[in-house]
Amino acid sequence: MTTPAADLRSETLVFPNGFIWGAATSAYQIEGAVHEDGRGVSIWDTFCRTPGKTENGENGDVAADHFHRFREDIALMRELGLGAYRFSIAWPRVQPGGRGPANQRGLDFYRRLVDALLEEGIEPYITLYHWDLPQELEDEGGWAARETAYCFAEYAGIVSGALGDRVSHWLTLNEPWCSAFLGYGLGRHAPGIHDAQKCVSAVHHLLLGHGLAVEEIRKSTPPGAVAGIVLNLEPHRPLTQSTADLAAARLWDGMQNRIFLDPILKGYYPKDVLDHLGKLVDLTHIQDGDDRIISAPIDVLGVNYYRPSLVAARAEPAPGGWAVWPGDESIEPIPQAGAKTTMGWVIDPTGLAELLARLRDDYPGMPMLLTENGASFDDSLAADGRVRDTDRISFLDQHLRVLHNALETGVDLRGYVVWSLLDNFEWAEGYSKRFGIVFVDYETQQRIPKESAHWYQRVIAANGLAGAR
Repeated sequence: MTTPAADLRSETLVFPNGFIWGAATSAYQIEGAVHEDGRGVSIWDTFCRTPGKTENGENGDVAADHFHRFREDIALMRELGLGAYRFSIAWPRVQPGGRGPANQRGLDFYRRLVDALLEEGIEPYITLYHWDLPQELEDEGGWAARETAYCFAEYAGIVSGALGDRVSHWLTLNEPWCSAFLGYGLGRHAPGIHDAQKCVSAVHHLLLGHGLAVEEIRKSTPPGAVAGIVLNLEPHRPLTQSTADLAAARLWDGMQNRIFLDPILKGYYPKDVLDHLGKLVDLTHIQDGDDRIISAPIDVLGVNYYRPSLVAARAEPAPGGWAVWPGDESIEPIPQAGAKTTMGWVIDPTGLAELLARLRDDYPGMPMLLTENGASFDDSLAADGRVRDTDRISFLDQHLRVLHNALETGVDLRGYVVWSLLDNFEWAEGYSKRFGIVFVDYETQQRIPKESAHWYQRVIAANGLAGAR
């Protein structure tokens, strides 16, 4: 029986022994040092220099300067009591052109970072790809080209070979939905392309690259190493129970969730998704045997959750045509009531409960890690030097209570990783959005833990939520 939400707030909620408490970042969003130690050019370097693509023309050239300040940041992690730090490797820092021998100076940075984490008892969780494709590969077709998947496998082998003696947790891709559909569909993210065929081909080649990378990780790491992938998943709710709205929600679910979950965890694409796309694009890029590669067994599913969506069928297709994925002109996203973050995303932890229950039931036996959850608010530094981000504390508290309840209903969730450790470069939004639990003054690079960081520190120390706040 589910405990009423009002009762949950008065209980002491203790998480299981060994539950992982972590924080996450990504390379382009925090590292800076884009011209140091032989790093090559990524698609985000190029995208940010294209007028009108990012807020105020901002870029990640310096970002939070983590490349130079990682020891300071690890000291913050230690103070928080983090057990895990999820970060990504910059592909162009390791292979400047996306193929060929490793740039050892680039790898050395990650060797130093991993060693420093381990010295403080913090487990490294490496994401191999968080959107910074080497520009030279994009010039040859990017993720729309099959060859990129094989280049990614080579890169995965290099990194896991260099760090596999010290790193036990590996995640291949972060949010391939964003890479494919925001990058090659909507064009809101790098490389900024709006092409139906390319965005659908990119989906498949990202999945193929994932499967090939898992094989490389297995070759390069000792038995017991954990390999997985990170997907941004959302419940898609119909506006009404009409046949048309239910079909719209089902298709949207297929084009965000099942298009990745089913090939990885079941070994095949959903039939309704293939039927839909087959009417709109050429699917001959899907070759015999790809399904076996894509469904290479994984040990953990990384789940990123921010919000649910509400959708309805359109009476007439949108006049501008499809926006994010081919065929979406027949579906209308419906604005949702309730409090929202500064990204405009509704705050609804019930969507997380719905999502985790669905994953438990539809993909049984797959351990999960909540690899991102967090919120952007208008944080400001007060005169007394404090950042009172009470909205973020409320957001995190609500979602952690949902997680605790999910664990009691049989969800195999191994840990929680907050997004993000630091304020950072928020892609097309530039520096206008702050997700961090640590405030970054970009002029001075001073780090100031927000009230949410102190709150999270107490949660970690207690391994849970000690009654009502």
